[in-house]
Formats: sequence, C-alpha cells, structure tokens
Amino acid sequence: MEEKIKALCDKITADKKEYLKAHDLGCECNIKTSIAHYKINKKYTNIDIGDSGRYMVDNATGEIYSIKAYGVIHKGHSFGTLDTIDQYFWGDYRAYKKEVQNA
Repeated sequence: MEEKIKALCDKITADKKEYLKAHDLGCECNIKTSIAHYKINKKYTNIDIGDSGRYMVDNATGEIYSIKAYGVIHKGHSFGTLDTIDQYFWGDYRAYKKEVQNA
C-alpha cells in the first residue's frame, strides 16, 4: 500500500511540474511548493502538496478523495483508486480524468 501511495505522490509532483512549465510558472519557488508528500494515519492517508492538504486516501479501499478541510474527507469528489492513478491528470488545482483517445 505504501508503495502505491508513494507512486501517487510522485505522479502528482510530476504532473504539477509539467503543468507549471506549460503555463510559464516553472520558477524554483513554484517547483518547490509543488512537491507532494504523505502521512499515513489509522483510517486515511493525507496527501499534501507543499504545505496544503489536497487529497485523502482510504487505507481500506485505496480510494482517493478530495478534502473539505484538512483531515476531513469529501466523498463527493472521488478520483479513482491507487490502481487507477494513471487515468487522471494531477497537475491542475484538482485532478481530472484524462480523455480516452480512440485508436
């Protein structure tokens, strides 16, 4: 489980850096504050970007949610599971599902 959470943080950080560079906001200060890190608690894992809380992961199911306030999950904003992180773009203010391209 912790490996998947670390992979989510790495994905968030990479997508944030991509977003910042694409919008000419890739200065050192912005890059430093776009690094995602996590704290595993009993029921949920908090995902922070810089100093701000952004997502929470349900430790039992691996489901990813937004937050209402720090440490308060928002079940109305779901972003898949730890197994589907590649289906989302994490670089904007809130993650969104990537469009599926037909072959």
